Amino acid sequence: MKEIDNNILFPMLKELIEQGKTVQIVVSGSSMNPFLIHQRDLVLVKSLDGNLKSGDIALYQRENGAYVLHRVHHVDSKGKLYMIGDAQTEIEGPLDVDCVFGIVCKVRRKGRWMTAESFWWKFFEKVWIRLVPFRRWIMGMYRIFTRR
Repeated sequence: MKEIDNNILFPMLKELIEQGKTVQIVVSGSSMNPFLIHQRDLVLVKSLDGNLKSGDIALYQRENGAYVLHRVHHVDSKGKLYMIGDAQTEIEGPLDVDCVFGIVCKVRRKGRWMTAESFWWKFFEKVWIRLVPFRRWIMGMYRIFTRR
């Protein structure tokens, strides 16, 4: 597999998404654990087709130029976004919706494709998003039980 620098890859992907194409991206990084695992899972990203809501997984660019795939924690009354990775305990925001250029529409997790109707997708979208204060403890227990 050939690796491409994110500063080259993501502007190309952003352009394709803005043209209405759906792009496939290999998950890189651990901020979306345990739902999405580094180099194991894939996401399909498409352009926004409406308003973002709590639980959506969005691809956005930070002010520092970094490209990030995180979940929408909430949207405030002014339309500002607050984002968080599934492995994180700190909420990022407020962010302008303009920084978001794609939304995840399908995930290949553990070799199986799933959509927003699947159990695990709904669990992370509806339940896990509300457990932010307990994540550090839960993730510690997860690590203990998944060691071999």
